[in-house]
Amino acid sequence: MGYSHHQYIEEAILHPLQLKSTSSLLSQANPERVMSGYVVGWLHDVKGNDFIEPGASMVATAKEVGLFLTALHNGSLLNKKEQSIYAGLYSFEHTGLLPGYQSLARYYADIDVVIIQFTNTSGGKAWSFSEIMHKRLVRI
Repeated sequence: MGYSHHQYIEEAILHPLQLKSTSSLLSQANPERVMSGYVVGWLHDVKGNDFIEPGASMVATAKEVGLFLTALHNGSLLNKKEQSIYAGLYSFEHTGLLPGYQSLARYYADIDVVIIQFTNTSGGKAWSFSEIMHKRLVRI
């Protein structure tokens, strides 16, 4: 039996950053605080689906996503070597897509701002629409 990725996320990220409103599984979150999710062409709320792939059903508030991205950028989550490796491979952003949900969260160093957008619809052209809306928010 290996080391659970959920346990690793909790110990290495959630606890050190004191992210108390973030869960590594949908089933661990308070369902009353989770927005409903809808898929184009499907009439039912998919909020009850629990995706168990690594990182697949992380549930967080916009505030805590912002805290995570800020910590990732400012070095309070990773040491200098880890941050250098990360910055060479990835952007300081998070995009997520599950049936019924989409998220876009990006750090903009030039204005020192994190912009977070959660959408409770997926399928069809919903992702393209989310990208367009996010770009408009950045311009504002």
